Amino acid sequence: MRFLPINDRALLVELTNLEHTLALFAALNTQSIAGIEQIIPAAKTLLVHYSPWITTPTRLARQIARCDLSAKLLKQGKHLAIPVHYCGEDLSDVAEYLGMTTAQLITRHTESLYQVAFTGFAPGFAYMIAPDAQINVPRRKTPRTRIPAGSVALAGEFSGIYPQASPGGWQLIGKTDMAMWDIDRAEPALLKPGYQVSFYNADQAPPTISLPTIDSTENSRVLSATPASQNTAMTDKETPSSIVGLTLLSVGLQTLYQDAGRAGQAALGISASGAMDKQALHSANRAVGNPPDTVCLEITQGGFRAQAECDMLIAITGATGAIELVTADQQVHALPSYQPVHLSCGDQLILGQLTSGVRRYLAVRGGFAVSPILGSCSYDSLANVGPAPLKVGEQIAINSRVWSLSQHSSPLSAVSLTEMPAFRYPTSEEITVLDIYLGPRTDWFTAQALERLLQQSWQVTPASNRIGLRLSAEHGLSRSQTQELPSEGTCLGAIQVPADGQPVLFLHDHPLTGGYPVIATVAEYHIDLAGQIPINGRIRFNPISQFNEINKGSANDE
Repeated sequence: MRFLPINDRALLVELTNLEHTLALFAALNTQSIAGIEQIIPAAKTLLVHYSPWITTPTRLARQIARCDLSAKLLKQGKHLAIPVHYCGEDLSDVAEYLGMTTAQLITRHTESLYQVAFTGFAPGFAYMIAPDAQINVPRRKTPRTRIPAGSVALAGEFSGIYPQASPGGWQLIGKTDMAMWDIDRAEPALLKPGYQVSFYNADQAPPTISLPTIDSTENSRVLSATPASQNTAMTDKETPSSIVGLTLLSVGLQTLYQDAGRAGQAALGISASGAMDKQALHSANRAVGNPPDTVCLEITQGGFRAQAECDMLIAITGATGAIELVTADQQVHALPSYQPVHLSCGDQLILGQLTSGVRRYLAVRGGFAVSPILGSCSYDSLANVGPAPLKVGEQIAINSRVWSLSQHSSPLSAVSLTEMPAFRYPTSEEITVLDIYLGPRTDWFTAQALERLLQQSWQVTPASNRIGLRLSAEHGLSRSQTQELPSEGTCLGAIQVPADGQPVLFLHDHPLTGGYPVIATVAEYHIDLAGQIPINGRIRFNPISQFNEINKGSANDE
């Protein structure tokens, strides 16, 4: 085993093959090692999240190294047959790379029996392997910004199916109409580790094999942002009574419900997501007396306008820009940020264009009445999980308990008048410095690439979003190791480098696994700042660590 640093809360365990990786994963799940919080398995690695207050990297490496790798591997699961229309954009290129015709490639793909080794990247994305298939192809040099849902793809020795539209660098060979992920099902993921999968040409007769039974009558989780009083869908818990609070007249570039996120869902392939600037989220809630993690509206750029349908107390934090209140008799008032503000019924709230930063947070005292999905009200743009993005004309509800302040059970506190921004919000003309930890794949890059990473400024491109910042500079980052990297776990803040050398900085809706090497990871305390860097803004990276393998230490470290 090799132990590679990621940041001060995670490390990567590298093994020699998939069998050893799955055996170690099984071993760690059968014993309790103090400090381990979450493990994400991949092709030849385990990503281990740990608590730095309970353990150290050296101690953790020593304890993991003692694990027995003779554990039973994947148990054989059910056998599914998946129809594929072999019409992928990369089908002919893949066939040419493998030295065969497209017909021969299709035959090899359909005659091979695959097994799901692990899941990751996105909810319902299964990494399937068939050792006898002898299909091994590299990822694309530049990942696509959008791959359609149902795309059947190849990367390395794995075959996979994109559960929904998302970015990706796999080679596309076909498409299936079967849903890999459906939050409405009792078991949302169609494919699970251990399942066996056969592919067949959808234009030919299907094989005689039983397909999974899906209960289409299952009560579904509603993804639209309906008031909780009208929402009868299956939810994590009943929400309090509510009243209509705001009518949305304009939602700008994007307006989402966001809270602290849904941690602990990695087994389903779902990242924590949550507010891109959690410090601004917390400040907005404290300003109106809510618990800090209460759901807010995350408003990207300007152009937001809403009408109050009742009296309420609000606060707006985050990026800087004009905030106006237009009363029912058309009086216009400028509003402060980071302060509680009273809206009367009929008032209109207008958020104009920004002068710095990207996202603002709107909190209402008592909170928005929206039902959580998998423990959170956040919308995850990669997983497509959570209340749907808000639309013009929607009426959104707020919890009515705010007006029952005499109730001793109310979780509300006094408003805060001392909230301030946690940092100065960047503009598109500025260079923002982000601290980074080197690793886990710094040694995959040339010395010149490391120099360029640290000395160049990197421009944020328009292709950036909640999944990550796509960066660009005159000189890309060249690799000293050019072989294909088997998919491995990725962290929030990871700086992943595709083959074209232009990095992607992963943000809150990032995939849990990826197949391009990560040269460094942004320090946790600079993640909120990274999420507020505008398009065309520039970044410089400041290393706060050196890249060295983690030493397993000695018994004295115990």
